[in-house]
Amino acid sequence: MVAGYRVGPDYIDAHEVHLAVGADERVLGFYALVLTPPELDLMFVADAAQGLGVGRRLVGHMAERARAAGVSSVRVVSHPPAEGFYRSVGARRIGTVYANPPAVMWDRPELVIAVSP
Repeated sequence: MVAGYRVGPDYIDAHEVHLAVGADERVLGFYALVLTPPELDLMFVADAAQGLGVGRRLVGHMAERARAAGVSSVRVVSHPPAEGFYRSVGARRIGTVYANPPAVMWDRPELVIAVSP
């Protein structure tokens, strides 16, 4: 799904982007937090790193950053197969974001992650 997707310098300058890096210095995953309005804009974990807790650690870190910024909840528009993961880390489904061809060809679950004070 994300083959060839690039996060460039302009995006990184405008948003909080955080990496999970392995002992071998390879990127295992990353996320981007948008604060206004609060949204987990991007989060990806490398296929080889899935199931190792990397995503759970990234969401935990995101919640800490959001809390530090005074945010009480973070919106997530999820790739449909990732909905179960987000629910497992405490997200609650609040709706559906409908397909917008040609940019996005499928409906996506809309969730919210509460960030406790």
